[in-house]
Amino acid sequence: MIPVLAELQGNIASAFGLLGAALGVGLIGFRAVEAVGRNPAASGKILVQAIIGMALAEGLGILALFLAK
Repeated sequence: MIPVLAELQGNIASAFGLLGAALGVGLIGFRAVEAVGRNPAASGKILVQAIIGMALAEGLGILALFLAK
């Protein structure tokens, strides 16, 4: 009973970590598109910042996946 509960708790924790990463990537992409819509001349700088932010969010999601199990 206890090992099953511990495994379930780890799966729930990793799911929340990955959910947070997915929401972070979605918000970064949404705000980047909005920023390019407001100022198309700065699209290169915005793209670089968005890619870096998305990579950091994905890295935290993967870290949550491996540390919660």
